Amino acid sequence: MASADSSQARDKRYSIGSLVDFHPKLFSSLRHYNAARLKADLIAGIVVGIVALPLAIAFGIASGVSPTIGLVTAIIGGFMVSFFGGNTVQIGGPTGAFIVIVYGIIAQFGLHGLAIATFMAGVILVVMGLFRLGTVIKFIPYPIVVGFTAGIALTIFSTQVNDFLGLGLRDIPGSFIPKWGMYLSNLSSVNIPTLVTALVSLGIIVLTPRISKKLPGALIAIVVVTAVAWFLDRTFDWYSVETIGDRFGSMPTDIPAPHGFTLSMSTINMLLPSAFTIAVLGAIESLLSATVADGVTGARTNSNTELIGQGIANITVPFFGGIPVTGAIARTMTNITNGGRTPVAGIVHALVLLLIFLFAMPLINFVPLACLAAVLMVVAYNMSGWRTIVGIFHSPRSDVSVLVVTFLLTVIFDLTIAIEIGLLLAVVLFLRRVMENTEIRVYSEQLDVAEDTDLSTHEVLDVAKGVSVYEIDGPFFFGIATKFDEMMRSTMTDKPLVRIIRMRKVAFIDATALHNLEILIRSSQSEGIHVVLSGVKPGVRSSLEHAGIDKLIGADHICDHITKAVRMANGIVAERGK
Repeated sequence: MASADSSQARDKRYSIGSLVDFHPKLFSSLRHYNAARLKADLIAGIVVGIVALPLAIAFGIASGVSPTIGLVTAIIGGFMVSFFGGNTVQIGGPTGAFIVIVYGIIAQFGLHGLAIATFMAGVILVVMGLFRLGTVIKFIPYPIVVGFTAGIALTIFSTQVNDFLGLGLRDIPGSFIPKWGMYLSNLSSVNIPTLVTALVSLGIIVLTPRISKKLPGALIAIVVVTAVAWFLDRTFDWYSVETIGDRFGSMPTDIPAPHGFTLSMSTINMLLPSAFTIAVLGAIESLLSATVADGVTGARTNSNTELIGQGIANITVPFFGGIPVTGAIARTMTNITNGGRTPVAGIVHALVLLLIFLFAMPLINFVPLACLAAVLMVVAYNMSGWRTIVGIFHSPRSDVSVLVVTFLLTVIFDLTIAIEIGLLLAVVLFLRRVMENTEIRVYSEQLDVAEDTDLSTHEVLDVAKGVSVYEIDGPFFFGIATKFDEMMRSTMTDKPLVRIIRMRKVAFIDATALHNLEILIRSSQSEGIHVVLSGVKPGVRSSLEHAGIDKLIGADHICDHITKAVRMANGIVAERGK
C-alpha cells in the first residue's frame, strides 16, 4: 500500500513538473560548481555592480523617482532575476526601455499607481511563463522590436535635454512635440557651466572604451566630473551646477521597509493597459537579452522560466517602492565579457550595489545631473540601433512601414498605444505571410500522387469526369477558410458529382474552417454532390470528429490517402452513370 502511495506521489510530481516549466538556472548551475567558477563570478559580479551603479541612478531619476528607488530596484530586482531566472548570465534591473512608460504612469496615477501596475505586470509575466508563452514572444517581428527600441531611445534623449543644457525648466510637457517646442523657445536660457560639464562627461564616456573596453566609461565620468565639479563649486562663485542632492535632498541609506497597496476592480481596470505594456515590453527585452547572451555563451535559455523569474521580480519590487525590472543587454554582456557564467555573478552584482547603497550613498548627492544626462544620452544612442534601421530600410516595404509606424506611435503618442498596435501589426503580418504562402490548387482529369514530395516514382491517377480535386497547401484557419470558400463559390458554375478536398498538408484546422467546411458539405449535399476528404492527419481528423464532420459526410468519406479518395470518387461517378 505504501509502495503504491509513493508511486502515485511520484506520478503526481511528474505531472506537475511537466505542466509548469519552471526550472531556475541557479540550481542546475550549482551542481558542478567549483572554486574557479566562483572566482570568475565574483570578478564579473563586482564589475557589473560598478557598471550598474550609474545606470540605476540615472534610470531612477529619468523615470521620475529618486536615485534611491533606482538602486533599490537594481538590488532587489537584480537578485530575483538571477535567483529565479532561466538564463545563466542575465543581469536584471531598471532599464531605459521603461523610462517612458514609468514616467507616464507616475504623471497620471502617482507612485501608488506605478506600484500596482508593476505588481500586475509581474502577475501577467508569471502567467505567460506558466502558459509557456516564452517561445511565442520571440516571434514578434524584428521591425516592430526595432521600432519600439528606436522610439524609446529618442524619447529618452528628449527627456535629458533640459538637464544637459541646464535650462532649469519645470513642468515640462510629457508629449514629444510640445516638449521640444518648450526646449526651442528657451534655448537662450542655456547654462554654460552645466553645458560644459555635460560635454566633458560625454567626452569621457565616449573616449574611455578607446583606452580599454573593460573600463566603465559612465562610472569614470561620474567619479571624475563629480570631483572636479565639487572643487569648482567651492572655488569659484561663477560655477554652479545642479546636483542630485540639490534636487532630491539628502537620501536615506536603508532599504525601505516593505509596504502594501490597495487593490480594487476600478484600479485594476484603470491600470491594466499600463500593466500589459510593462509586461510585454519586459518580456520582449528580457528574452531578447537572453537570446543575445545565448549566442555568445552557447547556453540555452529556458524562456518560460525566465518569464516567471522576471514576473517574481516585478511582483516583489513594488512592495519596496521599486520600478519595473527586466533583463539588461548592456549589463548582461558586461557580465559575459568579464567571465560570469552562472547566476551567482548576478547575485554578487546585487550584493555589490547593496554595499554601495549602505555605505556610499551620501557621496551620490554630489553627482551633477548634467553628468547623468550625458550617461543617458549615450544609453539612448546605443539603444537607437540606427545601423539596424538603415539595414531594414533595404528590406521589403511592409517591414519598413511597420518599423516607421511603430517608431512614430512610440515617439508622438504613447508607448502603450504603440505596443498594442505593434502587436496587432505583428498578427496581421503573420496572417498575411501565411495566406501568401498557402495555396489552394484545383485538379481534374489527372493527378500525380508524388507531386510536391520526395518520391522518385510518380503514380498518376485518372480522375473521372465529374470529380473535382481541391488541395489546401498549408494550415486551414479562418483566413484560409475564407479564401477557400471564395474559390469554391467561383467554381460553383461547374457542378461536379464529387468534390475531393485534399488535406495532406493541413497541419491544423480551426473553428472557422470547420464551420465553413460544414456549410460547404451541407450545401453540396443539398445539390446531390458528394464531399470526400483526403490525406487527413490524425490531429485534424480528431478535430473533424469533435465537430461531427465524420457523421455529416460518413466516416468512410474521410480518407488517409488520395488514392483511396479518387477510387471512391470514381466509383460514385460510375454508379451514378449506370
